[in-house]
Amino acid sequence: MTRDTVERIERLEEQAAHQERTIEDLNEVITAQARQLDALARKVAALAEHVDELEDLSVSQAPVTRPPHY
Repeated sequence: MTRDTVERIERLEEQAAHQERTIEDLNEVITAQARQLDALARKVAALAEHVDELEDLSVSQAPVTRPPHY
């Protein structure tokens, strides 16, 4: 192999190593974001359930009417 070919192969191997590291870094970020999304989805579901419970409680009370002096 010529020196030029060896240099090209080394450069390609270096680029492949950098790309592999970048892919690993991106995978870690995506995994962390997926965990955050799951946690947020659970919190939103719990809040929605709590709001539904509060709405049910407020409906069972007497409706708000105008005071007699209006």
